[in-house]
Amino acid sequence: MTINRRHFVAGTIGLAIAGCTGQQEPTQPKRRGKVDVIIIGAGVSGLRTAQLLEEFGLSVTIIEARERVGGRVMTLVDQPGYPEMGFNSFFAGYGRGLGAANQLGLELQDIGKRQYGLPPEFYLGDRSFTREQWTQYEHNPFPEKYKSVMPFELVTKMLFENPLMPNGSSWKDLQNAALDTSLYSFLKALGLSDDAIHLAANISPYYGRNAWDVSSLMLEHHGNFMQAQSAAGRAVLAVKGGNIQFPQRLAETINGDILLGREVQAIRDHGSDISVHCRDGSEFRGGQVVCSLPFSALRNVHLEPLLSGPQARAVKQLGYLPISMVFVTASSKFWEEDNLSPGMRTDGLLGNVISQRFGDDAEEVTGFTVQARGDLAKYWDSLGPETTKELVVRELERLRPASKGKLKAHSFFSWGEQRFNGGDLSYFKPGQVAAFAGEIAKPSGRLHFCGEHTAVSARGLEAALESAERVALEVLDT
Repeated sequence: MTINRRHFVAGTIGLAIAGCTGQQEPTQPKRRGKVDVIIIGAGVSGLRTAQLLEEFGLSVTIIEARERVGGRVMTLVDQPGYPEMGFNSFFAGYGRGLGAANQLGLELQDIGKRQYGLPPEFYLGDRSFTREQWTQYEHNPFPEKYKSVMPFELVTKMLFENPLMPNGSSWKDLQNAALDTSLYSFLKALGLSDDAIHLAANISPYYGRNAWDVSSLMLEHHGNFMQAQSAAGRAVLAVKGGNIQFPQRLAETINGDILLGREVQAIRDHGSDISVHCRDGSEFRGGQVVCSLPFSALRNVHLEPLLSGPQARAVKQLGYLPISMVFVTASSKFWEEDNLSPGMRTDGLLGNVISQRFGDDAEEVTGFTVQARGDLAKYWDSLGPETTKELVVRELERLRPASKGKLKAHSFFSWGEQRFNGGDLSYFKPGQVAAFAGEIAKPSGRLHFCGEHTAVSARGLEAALESAERVALEVLDT
């Protein structure tokens, strides 16, 4: 399937998890003419790179393995409130993202109150806790000064109060290599017991599968980035009608071809030019190649010449967080019957239950995104979609009896099971920041790299856009 500015099939892109629903154009394996730059991946970083390079007069072709654009932006446009399975919101400090959205003519709405509403109920086993109850709980394992901190708040608070990096230095600087230890080691050194660390870091990790699996140095960088967002303002924004419109509109600005359904198998640098070879037998030649694939997907692509040293280890070892989600709707307001917050944080099979408020009334709950992260996501994946949906409804009804008979589980989505992702957010494991964080974005001959995993100062969608700016300048300087 081919998309260009004159032929953009917006209705077939990002339409729920099943993918495209429109008729696809027949594609025949063939060899195409040479362009200035071939871009692999039609996510936000790849699309933005193409847009920038075309502004400077270069010809581009984008090759995408999926039958849609957007990468890790995924909206369920067939469900109430357009729930997001990937990128969720722009913060006030997302200068690149907000600027691009404005240039693309997208309408943004503040979703802070709509999305989060009342604080979620915290469940430990079958028992729910308010903050006051948790503070007084006789088995609360947190140190005395942190007794009033809810488990899902503790890691952020302790990183903020005990900064690792001196003078706000760059997290990728080799001078900070000794600080590149596990979150477990960091929390243990501050006096937390294993029980406390389990509650705070293993149940629903923001990055990594557990406290041993993620670098505390990288987490501090993420915390500093989020503090900068808070300092910029309290707004939390999303595209009205679904964030998938951001990459779709971005794709409409591209003059070159966007070729969907083309899985890349090999990239060969010939010295005078570079070629990209796809599973369907098609071959593309260009002066340069920009690869925006997550390293979890690049592992399956043959490179000639091979990468070496720290960069090769990064491709093989960089972590990607498993996240799986089920979207649930309720036929009546059971949370008003049991007089509890509709949202929940649990230490059990439900993970996080995030209430979504995207109706005409900001107080209307349009559904629930039930989210598993880390090891719990891997367990959900092992069960399969239908069993997981049944489990989610059963557990909700067990913990919230007022919901019995009122719930319906709709779409199941797993980033860990996505062939071209192998997980959602990239993260560095202990020792990996020092080992290869500074090397992963370096070009290899005519092959260049972008994507949120290569960014220095930002995270998330803002990181994808940062990386696009960096790689576009890099290509132009070649």
